[in-house]
Amino acid sequence: MTEVIAGVDVPGTAAVAEAARLVRGTTSPLVYHHSRRVYFFARLHAERLGADPDPELLYLAALFHDTGLATPFSDVEQRFEVDGADHGRRFLLEHGFSAAAAETVWTAIALHTTPGIPGRMGPEIAATHFGVLTDVVGFGLGELDPGRVAEIVAAHPRGDFKHEFLTAYFEGQKDRPETTNGTVNADVIEHFLPGFKRPTTVERVLGSAWES
Repeated sequence: MTEVIAGVDVPGTAAVAEAARLVRGTTSPLVYHHSRRVYFFARLHAERLGADPDPELLYLAALFHDTGLATPFSDVEQRFEVDGADHGRRFLLEHGFSAAAAETVWTAIALHTTPGIPGRMGPEIAATHFGVLTDVVGFGLGELDPGRVAEIVAAHPRGDFKHEFLTAYFEGQKDRPETTNGTVNADVIEHFLPGFKRPTTVERVLGSAWES
């Protein structure tokens, strides 16, 4: 039976079901419910903009987008978004998706916190970005149907999301603060980590190896 919330269906594929089991079992309820809300909000934004993302790829991007916060995926220290993107791409390739589909999901996850760029890209990438922005900072809430938003939140309650998410956001990156340089993630590290001071672009230019 197809799952439908706020008029938005969840693709009934084996990959979607397996991704939901995997993410629910390896992340916190906070991240799982956030990720599901991101999918539904992403679909609402796609409707609003007249975009037509592949629902299955969009769902997988939404489900995996914050998995890098819970368990760093790579053998090297890197941004949590890239950890999650690597995780998502490997899942798709292991489940028979094309390289192009896996790359779309990788890009949607890797760029989901990047301002100004993903919203100008393909529908899955843009919709993932807008869905994340809606759930985290309230982007576009006034342009979405309040009844549909309420139905999504009823299915996946926010609780004390603002404070709990910021804590999880910090905990997932506190041991690799240097990876946040030049990203919005640095704001969170700077807020929660005493004594942390991000290097500015001006400092990096003036302190480079060039004499002039």
